[in-house]
Amino acid sequence: MHPATFSIAAFDDAENELGVAVQSKFLAVGSAVPWVMGSVGAIATQAWANTTYGPRGLELLQAGHPPADVIDLLISSDANADQRQIGIVDAKGRSATYTGSGCVEWAGGLAGDNYAAQGNILAGPDVVRDMADTWRRATGRLADRLIAALRAAQAAGGDKRGKQSAALYIAKPGGGYAGFNDRYVDLRVDDHPDPIEELARLLELHKLYFFKPLPE
Repeated sequence: MHPATFSIAAFDDAENELGVAVQSKFLAVGSAVPWVMGSVGAIATQAWANTTYGPRGLELLQAGHPPADVIDLLISSDANADQRQIGIVDAKGRSATYTGSGCVEWAGGLAGDNYAAQGNILAGPDVVRDMADTWRRATGRLADRLIAALRAAQAAGGDKRGKQSAALYIAKPGGGYAGFNDRYVDLRVDDHPDPIEELARLLELHKLYFFKPLPE
């Protein structure tokens, strides 16, 4: 099965936060696509997802390889690389995205400073373009910017098969509960008629419990 998916991996250098936001016509997309490690990198692995790309990719980033080289290393050992899609950003803001030639149209990605945006089985290229443009223009917390990017992608047509699940995963050193790990935000909507808006609702609850107020 090819989960039709769009995602964005991003880095907020001011707050040292790395994250992935994703939406898909696929059950529980948060269990497969996002992989993040504080001060290391954020990876979205999708299409006919090879979930080993997540932990292996983070290990390679941690060893100092830039995102483009990490992708080359991952796909070079994968006989089905033409059916994979991956986006990576590291804790230096470097990024890369890859879409195999066998991914179902429309499929593609854009990468720039601090972000990598990609998707497959989409309504068209505007989905990824608007996701990336919104990310670049948005201000405020990384979590809010990622939700804004997902909303823009959906407004541009999104996944042409429909909507089902969404996830937001952000890591920062000591950002987890009581500072014991880096899991700053880990929210999932596994099955919902409007998953992005449900994810946004959960984020507002998360802020009440765990976010410090922004400075005036």
